[in-house]
Amino acid sequence: MNIPSQLRYTPQHLWIEPQADGTVRAGITDHAQETLGDIVFVDAPAVGSLLQAGQPCGIVESVKTASDLHAPITGTVLEINGDLQLSPELINENPYAAWIFRIQPAAPTTSDALLDAEGYRQLLDQ
Repeated sequence: MNIPSQLRYTPQHLWIEPQADGTVRAGITDHAQETLGDIVFVDAPAVGSLLQAGQPCGIVESVKTASDLHAPITGTVLEINGDLQLSPELINENPYAAWIFRIQPAAPTTSDALLDAEGYRQLLDQ
């Protein structure tokens, strides 16, 4: 199981990666894509929408099922990964490169409440 140490994680299996400009990129974890199977569609939150941490904000569909995306932090969606609209399977190929959306956090410390790699590993082991 690939769990990069530089990322932060939610209990709902999303990761975030802080960017140099203060924004964060978000996507689903290796565990999530493995559980879902072949991903066929991604419904990302709309650019400009205000997300509330923990609230549903989109959907990832696979050949097996559909799963809600839950906002990893509170903030405004600045961008979605357009590549996933045409090729959602990129998430299966590399879930940590295939980010789904980019957020401007409402507060600079919002990611501190998320799990680090070890905390996420412990969550998966439960």
